[in-house]
Amino acid sequence: MLQKAYKFWFLTGSQDLYGDECLAHVAEHSKIIVEKLNASGKLPYELVWKPTLITDALIRQTFNEANADPDCAGVITWMHTFSPAKSWIAGLREYRKPLLHLHTQFNEEIPYDTIDMDFMNENQSAHGDREYGHIVTRMGIERKVVAGHWSDARVQERIASWMRTAIGLVESRNVRILRVADNMRNVAVTEGDKVEAQIKLGWTVDAYPVNEIAEYVAAVSQADTDALVDEYYNMYDILLDGRDEKEFRRHVAVQAQIELGFERFMVEKDYHAIVTHFGDLGALKQLPGLAIQRLEEKGYGFGAEGDWKTAGMVRVMKLMTAGMKDAKGTSMLEDYTYNLVPGKKGILQAHMLEICPSIAEGRIAIRCLPLSMGDREDPARLVFTSKTGRGIATSLIDLGTRFRLIINDVECIKNEKPMPKLPVATNFWRPMPDFETGVEAWIYAGGAHHTAFTYDLTAEQMGDWAAAMGIEAVFIDKDTTIRSLKRDLMLGQAFYR
Repeated sequence: MLQKAYKFWFLTGSQDLYGDECLAHVAEHSKIIVEKLNASGKLPYELVWKPTLITDALIRQTFNEANADPDCAGVITWMHTFSPAKSWIAGLREYRKPLLHLHTQFNEEIPYDTIDMDFMNENQSAHGDREYGHIVTRMGIERKVVAGHWSDARVQERIASWMRTAIGLVESRNVRILRVADNMRNVAVTEGDKVEAQIKLGWTVDAYPVNEIAEYVAAVSQADTDALVDEYYNMYDILLDGRDEKEFRRHVAVQAQIELGFERFMVEKDYHAIVTHFGDLGALKQLPGLAIQRLEEKGYGFGAEGDWKTAGMVRVMKLMTAGMKDAKGTSMLEDYTYNLVPGKKGILQAHMLEICPSIAEGRIAIRCLPLSMGDREDPARLVFTSKTGRGIATSLIDLGTRFRLIINDVECIKNEKPMPKLPVATNFWRPMPDFETGVEAWIYAGGAHHTAFTYDLTAEQMGDWAAAMGIEAVFIDKDTTIRSLKRDLMLGQAFYR
């Protein structure tokens, strides 16, 4: 569902002015760099060495081979010596995948005692990369530039970080979002231009009548349902809240049947994210709760009340964090209510039912309690409190003429007190730079009440994703002031019109 065997290509630029011995050294050095980077343990995907590029034809051919290789998620380029940049124009013009420019050199230190003109001619990254960088800028190609010695841990971490952004870029073109019915009536933020989303982001957004999916739910066998309920009972604590145990289990079984039916529909039709709407449930017996939480944990995106933009972002961010060691989780969240006590200010994040258990701290329980929305029987749901630590909340909004991605650094903290009567999963955070500035900036920027949240990505990664997609990114972080934010919004209005 998430982890794919992507690879990244390492392309080294040079030219034949200094002879075969120099080119042999260039190839040897680039091979060593690739071997050491792969052996560092920091890169989430394999780096593949490619032969040195010195002609227009070979550069163009290599970039087009990268385009055609479904396993290639991006290219890293480095100019070991001086590589005339006009040679790169044809290849760069036709290249269609993520690009990182690694500005490094093979040696870390100048060999003061032995350096001569042969060494200088062979090790020209300091100006070879500038020649190459100039043409990429002149062509208006979006790329990531990382400078520093290739053996430096920080450089390796930045390459690794970009690789995850690149996966989000490549996979965004494959995201298919299933809309069960339509979005909530009269709500502005869940609307949006689905055609423009497909043009800009690569997302396919399709709607189906709820009862067409409900037929798949009804077709799930009793044996399959019972087996999944047994799995639930083995994995989670059971909080009956005074209910009869048999009645409770029957309610849980409805969610198991929904999970299996929804997933079978999505697999058959090749969808990777889903939205539901409590106002249009058709033949479904319950609003999907536990079922959606489980699907999110498997890697599906989700947005509530038909919010397909949030569903798409959750899916992309789950793909970007796939296989990450010690990942803390990614989920849809919603701003619900504030704590405005001085010194304790923050935002309680929750939703009716559908928060992903990947962000849970400690034990997870199943509860089955009434829900005032949906006009159906009491839905079962997973309840928990979320992990503490830094994270980012993102909101993709449609401004009518363009998309904007709002990215807010947040600090998730422990709930001050238990909330025994609140039967939903929760997260409590403080927006950066402080409560008032963070909230005001979010509202000025037009941020939605639904967010795609993660502990495991950075604002830089999501900003790079937005830049490569050609959409505006607005950052709300420790350095934000309302004055600077308003200036950024005005500049964005002028640039992205």
